[in-house]
Amino acid sequence: MRPFKNRLLGPFLMLGPLLLLGGCGASVTSGGGSTPPPMPSGPPPQLALSSFVSGLALPLGFEAPSDGTNRIFIIEQGGTIRIIQNGSVVVTPFLDITSKATSGGETGLLGLAFHPSFSTNRRFFVDYTRTVGSQLQTVISEFTVPASSPNQADPASERQLLVVNQPFSNHNGGQLAFGPDGFLYIAFGDGGSGGDPLGNGQNKNVLLGKILRIGVDAPFASGKQYAIPSDNPFASGGGAPEIYAYGFRNPWRFSFDRSGGRLFIGDVGQGNWEEVDIGAKGGDFGWNIMEGNHCYPPGTASCNMTGLTPPIAEYDHSSAGGTAVIGGFVYRGTVITGLVGAYVYGDLSSGHVWGLKQDSSGNWQATVILNHNLTVSAFGQDTSGELYLVDYGHGAVMHLIAAP
Repeated sequence: MRPFKNRLLGPFLMLGPLLLLGGCGASVTSGGGSTPPPMPSGPPPQLALSSFVSGLALPLGFEAPSDGTNRIFIIEQGGTIRIIQNGSVVVTPFLDITSKATSGGETGLLGLAFHPSFSTNRRFFVDYTRTVGSQLQTVISEFTVPASSPNQADPASERQLLVVNQPFSNHNGGQLAFGPDGFLYIAFGDGGSGGDPLGNGQNKNVLLGKILRIGVDAPFASGKQYAIPSDNPFASGGGAPEIYAYGFRNPWRFSFDRSGGRLFIGDVGQGNWEEVDIGAKGGDFGWNIMEGNHCYPPGTASCNMTGLTPPIAEYDHSSAGGTAVIGGFVYRGTVITGLVGAYVYGDLSSGHVWGLKQDSSGNWQATVILNHNLTVSAFGQDTSGELYLVDYGHGAVMHLIAAP
């Protein structure tokens, strides 16, 4: 989710240009959030990969609703959602909106979230880009699944909640997730180009460069197709009422810890630093005043950091080929005992996956727990808390397991 700079990283147009190289060398700083739940002492264990499924087309996301069916849903960039059931990919797509979505580069079907009561109301939500005339837009829509056809949603059931014009074709964000509070959280990038030329990250009156928080159940706010939580930071004024947090460049994948509910965010950097944040209501995460812990633009001697929330971890582009952070999950499974409580995340193309842990003093330490040669677009978590890696380059999903 970098700015376009003529050349792009192989076939994966969404996340990184070839000429922005760099690495892992994780530089870590303490940050916000509540006291973490207990976790095993010592660094997280080394991991390995096990083949899960293949044959997917440009997969970008992995979702597993708690509806008792053990189905896994894979987002494909072109505009389809596929089901993995009993270890195999179902032939007919769960949803096909290829005729509506604009796909390519950093556009396409980018996000999926199931209503907390999906098992009974069969409602789910997607984030996709479309073009109307010459205007690119992000659309947040609701769809429903007929009770008679649980593996195939009704494309005609679309109800649009929110449409936002995009000034450029990159930095579209796209993540959707329901928080433990039952509200829908939505990630928007800063609108694109490079360096946030429109200043959207720090502009509290626009939705770009933000994480939003809305209610999807009636009654809705006047003139809107969704509700505004009364405790949103700007619900009563001072900014757009949908905003939960701001100052992001392109938050590519966020997740809530199943134990404690903390919001972990991977925010893709400009050209030097990738960062991991813990979300906080009303927090300003610094872009484009800061890139990670560093004043932006590079070489700026000083900047006003007052009121900014620093990342809990960062890594640079000069050490070992890092290009774009891919946000993951706090491990809450049962198979890899020593990994419990560690936040697992990675990089698009450097081959690194980290385990991030917080010590008793509140400091964070990142450890490289896996090296691979894949192009990673997302991580996934199943209903048992086990983790997966989405391989965009080969159209596959891999299971993260303990190293032999």
